Amino acid sequence: MAGAERRRSTVWGKIRAVRCEDVKEWCVRRLPILEWVPIYDWKENLVPDAVSGMMLAIQQVTQGTFALTSLISANAVERLVPSTGTNFTANNNSGVLGLSEFEMQRIGVAAAVSFLGGIIQVAMFTLHLGHATFLLTEPVISAMTTGAATHVVTSQVKYLLGMKMPYISGPLGFFHIYAYIFENIRSVQLEALLLSLLSIVVLVLVKELNEKFQRNIKIVLPIDLVLIIATSTACCYADMEYVYGLEVVGHIPQGLPPPKLPAMNVLSEVVTEAFGVALVGYVASLALAQSSAKRFKYTVDDNQEFLAHGLSNVIPSFFFCIPSAAAMGRTALLYSTGARTQVACLISCALVLVVIYTIGAMLYWLPMCVLASIIVVGLKGMLMQFRDLKKYWNVDKIDWSIWVTTYMFTICFAANVGLLYGVVCTIVIVIFRFPRAKTLNLKNMKEVEYKYKTEENCESLKQVKIVTVSNPLVFLNARKFHADLMKIIQKDGTSSQACEDVNKCEQNTLLCSFSNGSCHGESLQPCQSEQCVLILDCSGLNFFDYTGVSMLLQIYMDCKNRHIEVLLACCKASLIKAMQYGGNLESENPIFFESVSSAIDASQIPRKYSKFSEQSEV
Repeated sequence: MAGAERRRSTVWGKIRAVRCEDVKEWCVRRLPILEWVPIYDWKENLVPDAVSGMMLAIQQVTQGTFALTSLISANAVERLVPSTGTNFTANNNSGVLGLSEFEMQRIGVAAAVSFLGGIIQVAMFTLHLGHATFLLTEPVISAMTTGAATHVVTSQVKYLLGMKMPYISGPLGFFHIYAYIFENIRSVQLEALLLSLLSIVVLVLVKELNEKFQRNIKIVLPIDLVLIIATSTACCYADMEYVYGLEVVGHIPQGLPPPKLPAMNVLSEVVTEAFGVALVGYVASLALAQSSAKRFKYTVDDNQEFLAHGLSNVIPSFFFCIPSAAAMGRTALLYSTGARTQVACLISCALVLVVIYTIGAMLYWLPMCVLASIIVVGLKGMLMQFRDLKKYWNVDKIDWSIWVTTYMFTICFAANVGLLYGVVCTIVIVIFRFPRAKTLNLKNMKEVEYKYKTEENCESLKQVKIVTVSNPLVFLNARKFHADLMKIIQKDGTSSQACEDVNKCEQNTLLCSFSNGSCHGESLQPCQSEQCVLILDCSGLNFFDYTGVSMLLQIYMDCKNRHIEVLLACCKASLIKAMQYGGNLESENPIFFESVSSAIDASQIPRKYSKFSEQSEV
């Protein structure tokens, strides 16, 4: 009995240990801060992170949260609690931060959108819908974000011109807004227009200079903050609000309200906007995350992003916060100011909290036309995506047409409608372009490997891999193509190490088959260097889209970083042209060849090579 008890206790102890390890692993995977904070290098990273955090805080104070999700939330607010025709008055105090009951109702609707949008994102994380993000091609994301940025600029036009106009939304609301402006063009306020133009010119000029000389200066000039201080001071002392009739920001409450559950009674009425916030915010943030990952050589867990953004919307909604997402301007600022880790964002958040509790009320005199100018200039990066049209036209004209039509759907209806149209349109086009006999997996990819070793010594060992691609390369299979190709490269990378240890010769028949004598004994010396060549036989690549071309370029750069030479054989002229337009193929030697044999000759492989793997499928 005692022995049985001991065995049971041992078993339960192992189960507890396994469970504890599993829980710890899950927490580290889902809360990355638990992984990188303990190994944070305070000496090397704290100073640059602190500087970047301060600069980011300045920009966050001046621009606020993500403009695209803010615009979607505003649609729900104006629809449910319109700014005109309300029964509430500004004097009807709610008791929360000195705000009126009318203001709290409008804020409550925005918080409800944030809450429900976050719940949707968490639900998408639970359903592992992050793995379906391959449907979001680069042209669709670019067109949607550009169209949404156009909407934001349009929403600021009335402030730039100093016009009083009703809130206009709904289908084709974009065109109705400009129709109203042209019909009432005489009501433009000249003072507001001149101040807007001056602000935009100063912002653009200084930001361009900051970007040009960022390598020579450690701290960029915070022109947004300087402009806010200068115009607020001038407006206050010159009494521009009453003398010239300039609209100002007005009263800003200090501090945070006590936590409270968002208004549950309006959730059913903001479902459309909540889905828009969940999808648009996630897609725009994911695009920036993937761009950063490509730049700094790391990977992004698409599904984890749903959890992160969902919690970032649900928890703040209890404090009456509006939906948030990543922004291109703030991300670019972190790049330019030399941020090292996420500590820069933590410092920025702490400083913004200080502003909320202390100096937020000082922004009362900030002219709305200046604030609108800051918002418009902050969207410059997204608006510059119009330049991508030339790239899409040169690479794949169908992707170009998808970009244009997705953009038109976005500005005619809404960002979420444009996103849905772009995804559906892309899938339908790919279905019709795919030959019916082909499949989306890469089972038809054949690998033929050649290795040789010169007779003199082991120092000039060279390995060649020839991979035949028998499928179209589009957004549906581009990621799998990249993953399978990396597996092929890594698989041989492990086997080629046998030359380093005599005892491993018998296990690695691939190397032993090229030795000019016995593999036994000490006569076999370790290889000093190994040169690898990857030849992609593109004769079966029937068609491709922009995502496929981008993946080929990424494979080229990844292999180059691994010191692997990449050669492409049997490429169609359209593929060569697309790759040349799509990126910088920095190579001293040609990489495109008419046939596999010419590519082999170019890699300077002797004719006497051994073929050790006839065919393998991935």
